[in-house]
Amino acid sequence: MTTRARVTVLAVAIALLTALGIGYGVHAAQREKVTHRQGDGAAPTELDLTGVHGRILFRDTEPGPGYGLLATVAAGTPGGPRTVGQASCERVYAAAGTVVCLSTVFAAIPRHQVQILDATLKVQREIDLGAGAPNRARISADGRMASWTVFTSGDSYAANTFSTRTSILDVRTGTLVNTLEDFDVRKDGKQYLPVDRNFWGVTFSSDDNTFYATMSPISTGKTYLVRGDLAARTLTVLRENVECPSLSPDGTRLVFKKRVSTSTTAPWHLAVLDLATMKETLLAEQHSVDDQAAWLDDRTVTYALPVAGKSTTDLWQVPADGTGQPAVLLHNGFSPAPLP
Repeated sequence: MTTRARVTVLAVAIALLTALGIGYGVHAAQREKVTHRQGDGAAPTELDLTGVHGRILFRDTEPGPGYGLLATVAAGTPGGPRTVGQASCERVYAAAGTVVCLSTVFAAIPRHQVQILDATLKVQREIDLGAGAPNRARISADGRMASWTVFTSGDSYAANTFSTRTSILDVRTGTLVNTLEDFDVRKDGKQYLPVDRNFWGVTFSSDDNTFYATMSPISTGKTYLVRGDLAARTLTVLRENVECPSLSPDGTRLVFKKRVSTSTTAPWHLAVLDLATMKETLLAEQHSVDDQAAWLDDRTVTYALPVAGKSTTDLWQVPADGTGQPAVLLHNGFSPAPLP
């Protein structure tokens, strides 16, 4: 056999194996979706967030026809009936009638996307995320600013082999910041230029210009809380060992993941940082939480935890002052977005 023939055979073999791999992946994903939708969960109906207050928006993970779809429950009775809509999101957040929805479209070549939805869950803008797997999402309190983080390689913040891309969109003007890696970073008053810096977990202040996020130069293994100035395209390092910050409704505190162990299975503890005093308070939740927690109100935070032995998650809540005990907020839910 000639060299050209060998190369041709090899190329055909690789193409076939790739096609088989993609086909199997799509088949497995569809099979899992069908399995999860075999249950007694609520059936999807129309979900309209126009003028809605006092409810919690989340991703429904209850086995049944509504699995993976957006749903709401009354914040006062979260264990009560849930209203399930038609939109499918892997990560969601919402505020003031604007919804950011990250999802995967399964096809011969799966693709990831972010959609900006209005209060009726109609798509207003769609952005292709390429190979980036959906991970974090936030909306500013007035609904103007949207942010999302995707994994461009790897799939866990517990390892040091991942890479992320974090973007910010002004929903009102359409201005897109494709990556925070283009921002100027200052640490201790000096320009900070690590070549391998990653960013994730944006949370917005009320002025739609100031935001907080996590920065990590992967080669050092450290994480930093940074404060961003969107107009100036600058980031200022504030503190070490802060991940996935979320700003309280009153703008005075951040709930975040604090690394307390080198373990890859249980590395984090939830904590709250007072921005005026920089005092940290560890919360009563003892499980390692790999989530960007959300604030139910100025006193309580909520987050997702996996259910042992099952491929689902529950939403939990815990006081933000370090007192009390964690408790289940609602079963079979993920990615909470309180609608006050």
